[in-house]
Amino acid sequence: MKEKIKVLIADDHELIRQGLERIVSFEEDLIVIFKAKNGEEVLSYLNRDIPDVLLLDINMPKMDGIEVLRRIKKEYGELKVIMLTVESDKATIFTAIDIGADGYILKDSAAEEIVDAIRTVYSGEKYIDKSLVSLLFKDIRNKEKEKNSIFDALSKREVEVLYYMSKGLSNKEIGDMLYLSEKTVKNYATSIFLKLNVHDRVQAAILALQNDIEGHFKF
Repeated sequence: MKEKIKVLIADDHELIRQGLERIVSFEEDLIVIFKAKNGEEVLSYLNRDIPDVLLLDINMPKMDGIEVLRRIKKEYGELKVIMLTVESDKATIFTAIDIGADGYILKDSAAEEIVDAIRTVYSGEKYIDKSLVSLLFKDIRNKEKEKNSIFDALSKREVEVLYYMSKGLSNKEIGDMLYLSEKTVKNYATSIFLKLNVHDRVQAAILALQNDIEGHFKF
């Protein structure tokens, strides 16, 4: 029997904790192993057991989610962390990404999106709520662009893959768009990360949008 993905939920609102637990409980491959109401409870529990995925509220008493994330990535680097928020503050999102958050979703996201985010980060990929993508980057394209294109080192196919990454698509979704296997897309992604000197798809997407990938190429 396949092992279930162990999920820890951290939120200071009981109704949110219960709602997330209910969403997870409907999935055969997921299980909630603990619910914490603040950051201190999260860190205390991690001394006893390590989940596969942590759903972490950004705004909590005693210790906020950003500080908890910072400590977790320092001490439990393999633990996948999805940040939860009711707001779309870009500065906070970028801070979380820079620290190493594996995912970022809104609390009012559909159940299927929350479940998809858990499975995605567990598989080793990054996840950003699709509804956040345009908001997150809407003003980046209006900034002054560099004269030297970062895209020169990429092949045409790699640029296409990067473009769809910047739209928030998963490897499978990109493969469906370009008639490629998910494994082939993953190989292209690895090559893109190396050429752009970034660590993951979120950083690659940010770099692509900062350099106006849509303005450079016709898709």
